[in-house]
Amino acid sequence: MSTVASSHRAKRFGRPLRGTQAASRPKLPLSAFIICQNEEEYLGNCIKSLIQCTEIIIVDSGSSDGTRELVQRYIDDGWPIRFVHQDWLGYAGQKQFALDQCSQPWCLSIDADERLDEPLKDALPKLLEAPETTVGWRIARRPYLIGYGYTPRRAHERRNLRLIRNGREAFDQSLKVHEGIVPKGHVENSKQGSLLHFRPLPIEEQILKENKYSSLKVDQLIEAGKAPRPLRLLINPPLYFLRLYVRNGFWRCGIPGLIQAMTGAVYSFLTESKMYQRHALERKPPVDDCRNGDFENE
Repeated sequence: MSTVASSHRAKRFGRPLRGTQAASRPKLPLSAFIICQNEEEYLGNCIKSLIQCTEIIIVDSGSSDGTRELVQRYIDDGWPIRFVHQDWLGYAGQKQFALDQCSQPWCLSIDADERLDEPLKDALPKLLEAPETTVGWRIARRPYLIGYGYTPRRAHERRNLRLIRNGREAFDQSLKVHEGIVPKGHVENSKQGSLLHFRPLPIEEQILKENKYSSLKVDQLIEAGKAPRPLRLLINPPLYFLRLYVRNGFWRCGIPGLIQAMTGAVYSFLTESKMYQRHALERKPPVDDCRNGDFENE
């Protein structure tokens, strides 16, 4: 491989930090845990943002790209990584398995395509010094928008509970998608720093992702015994859009922010539409009423 190609690959997939770079911040009593499959393109930059962690747990469900080799390079360079294989248990089950591997007093849930920004790295020592009454911290998540870049700090998707005391939490196993940590105690919002989400999917790929997630959401709702929600079909998509675009500040990002908010509304619309149609198909399966060439509605 040429020097130029090798340099490009290291930049794209993430080369381990060396020497003073990796030691520039003191280690904290913190385990980070990541679930992954075929994340070679993104995982390196996630790992590099975790230089303060005493332990990094990576649970792989069967990567067929260069993910394993990428992680091994970091292990060989001295990064405190435990690389574990676990067959897929579902989002919540897989993350619970990864969490159960953590040994430090605090645990950070982070996705392979996320990384800590500098203000969050600066804030971590103070967050971990929280009084015992605080068991976790919600952290803002800022996506990368095609045509804009990372959203500004005043424009984020949501705040999620990602930083939690070990033993004071569990993932809700009833959630098939958008799985979350259920805390055992008081949780606060971190006012400093954010998680940067870098997976710049073009709209045609993003819609496929929203379609997949909406189907998982409907499976979850039906298993919980929920009925169709016609009023939500009318109200939820515009409310979803307004929440992202107005309240969460995506209007600050121009057309890319508009597209992001509209994509969220599409996810909401697909979820409510699928709920209605699945119940309609169960209640009244389709029957071809056109017999003997008679078309009743003509």
